Amino acid sequence: MQFVKMHGAGNDYVYIDCFREQFAGDVPALARAVSDRHTGVGGDGLVLITPSERAPVRMRMFNADGSEAEMCGNAIRCVAKYASEAGLADGDRFSIETGKGVLTVTIVERSGGRVEQVQVNMGAPILRGEDIPTTLPGNPPLSVPLAVGDEILEVTCVSMGNPHCVTFVDEITDRHVLQLGPQIERHAAFPNRVNAEFISVISPEAFEMRVWERGSGETMACGTGACAAAVAGYLNGKTGRQVRAHLRGGELLLDWTREGDVLMTGPAVEVFRGEWPLR
Repeated sequence: MQFVKMHGAGNDYVYIDCFREQFAGDVPALARAVSDRHTGVGGDGLVLITPSERAPVRMRMFNADGSEAEMCGNAIRCVAKYASEAGLADGDRFSIETGKGVLTVTIVERSGGRVEQVQVNMGAPILRGEDIPTTLPGNPPLSVPLAVGDEILEVTCVSMGNPHCVTFVDEITDRHVLQLGPQIERHAAFPNRVNAEFISVISPEAFEMRVWERGSGETMACGTGACAAAVAGYLNGKTGRQVRAHLRGGELLLDWTREGDVLMTGPAVEVFRGEWPLR
């Protein structure tokens, strides 16, 4: 089975073109196998690019632990790149079906025929607590206390089709991400688990971010997480509507428009292609 390895700001996945490849086996098991960085291809998960009745293509995204996620902002940019270059979609503006619904993508930069930068209309953030979902109070839960181990964090919760828990800190440390992150992911306040973002604000126009992703652990970037952090930053009066996210793997530009949608612009990079043996 042919695959393509791509990344968006360092958030890397293995992509399979299901227009050309047929796989009827255990997809979660395949996701776990290909994602392993020692015995597989290596990646934060597996993405299937499939036919859709609602758009030129559909994206199905599986985390490294095999669980299926609703949405991935970095992955959808790479799907847009692949769909454009492979002729699965026409023009520089088209739609992609996701677990969040049908989203619009726009190719904003090409070089030598290759797509390099993609903007995604991520839609409106989901702010109602029960729809995120979380049992924390507020719509959205805005700077509310969350007991994690022996600490009390102030968190803001937002969904971009998948749930996020954003914590603002003066300086992001490994303890935040690697110790508190896994506890937040599986905290009882989040019935579907949650992505945990730790944000250090640089200015009203920029912030640094590290993320512990649900089902994958720390990743180099999280597109939906950056969008959620931008929304949380504005709601908490820490940033403006337009902000640049500095992630471990690169930068994303976020714009929470006055119309209510979040626009995310960032890179989409092909790393290599290969063949995975089906046993």
